[in-house]
This record gives sequence, C-alpha cells and structure tokens, in this order.
Amino acid sequence: MNRDQLIQHLRFAAELGVAGTSRDPAWRTRDKNGTGSRFGAVNVEKSNKTTPTMLVMAAAKTTPDPFLAAVRADIGDCTRCKLHTLGRSHIVFGVGNPHADLMFVGEAPGRDEDLQGIPFVGRAGQLLTKIIEAIGLTRDEVYIANVIKCRPPENRNPEPDEVETCEPFLFQQIDLIKPKVIVALGKFAAQTLLRTLDPISRLRGRVYDYRGAKLIPTFHPAYLLRNPSSKREVWEDMKLVRTLLKVS
Repeated sequence: MNRDQLIQHLRFAAELGVAGTSRDPAWRTRDKNGTGSRFGAVNVEKSNKTTPTMLVMAAAKTTPDPFLAAVRADIGDCTRCKLHTLGRSHIVFGVGNPHADLMFVGEAPGRDEDLQGIPFVGRAGQLLTKIIEAIGLTRDEVYIANVIKCRPPENRNPEPDEVETCEPFLFQQIDLIKPKVIVALGKFAAQTLLRTLDPISRLRGRVYDYRGAKLIPTFHPAYLLRNPSSKREVWEDMKLVRTLLKVS
C-alpha cells in the first residue's frame, strides 16, 4: 500500500467512525500458515520479504479456477431469460479470488458493469473497494458477484422469473468458492438470498447461516452514496465480518 492509498484508507476509516489505529500485537499476529494477520489497523511495519506462501497466495488470485470457468462456460451467451433481449452488453459473471474467505453479493450489474463486464466498477464499486480496504483486505482477496448476471433495463429490480433463472449460477459460485462469510449488499440481495421480505434495516446487524457460510446483510454502497450517514452502520457490519473471518 503506497502513501496515497494509505491516506485514502485512513480517511475512509475516519468517515466510518474509526477513532484511530491500534498497535495491539493481537492485530499483527501470524496465522498458522505464517502469512500474517489479514485484519485490523494498517500495519506500517511492512516486510519486503517475499515468502513461498505469499507466492502461492498470489498465484491463487491470478490463476483462473477451472470449476468456476466451467460454470461461466455453461452460462455461455445466455438466452435463458428475457434480459438478453433488453439491451444487455455483457454477462457480468464475477471477479476475485476463487478461494476467497469473503464474498460480496450484490443485486445486478449497473451501466458501468454492463459495459465492462466486471461487477462493482462504478461509483458504488469504488466505495465498495474502500470498504474492503477498511477491513484490511483488497478486491483481489475477496470474490464479488451479483444475484443475476445481466443488467435489467434502467437498473430496475430483477423480476422473479429472472432471479429464478439466474440464481442457480450464483449458488454454484458460492458452493465452489466456499467462502466463510458472505456479505449481501442491499435490500434486494439480502431478501433474495434469505427468502424474506423484511427490510434491510431489520436484517442487518445479524448473522445468518447460509450454504455453509455466515451471511451478513448490509446497506448497498449505492445507498451509502445517497445516505452517507449510514456509513457508521456499515462499519459496524464490517467489524462483525472481520471478527467472523478471524475466528473461523
């Protein structure tokens, strides 16, 4: 992390209500693989030494997973629902570490995502990147996907038949990645995954068992852009995420 990235990281942490950094040795302990803690405050005492474990981790992030690739190949140039006739540019499958402990699931691609074929690359995606960095991770270390893979016209909510058609591919992604924690971003993703109509304000702040993982609903980054006062609540959810990852 360079100086500018560090400044941005600390600035966003301050916006979320983080009072400062910690030098508690517990935040800098190494795990059983000797790779170092993935959580807590920014550690400026960064080593320049490259270990074999670090090389393996880097390879895992950059090597395509054959099982996920098979799921993507099965989707193909999908014509299973009406969205393929409604202006879709790209199928937005998912991106990140295929062996991630943490997975983020959003609703559907937006305009920027549809154009680039990558989830969460617009303004909301930039904010999501900051949220990920605020808990000591990078986008390369997590996996990001959506409930459906094609952009609904005018960014409307996905319709029930579209969800029913597309969500099995998300389930396959989850079952292959086997994350320890899933963060459902926003009302639609949380309600869809949990099969509930409860509002996100009631769902967030709690932990749910979901397909072998712990699921935590939180506000969507796009909502935070309109309601920045809710960043503090998202930070509370992210602290819970960090705790679950640390103890699992």
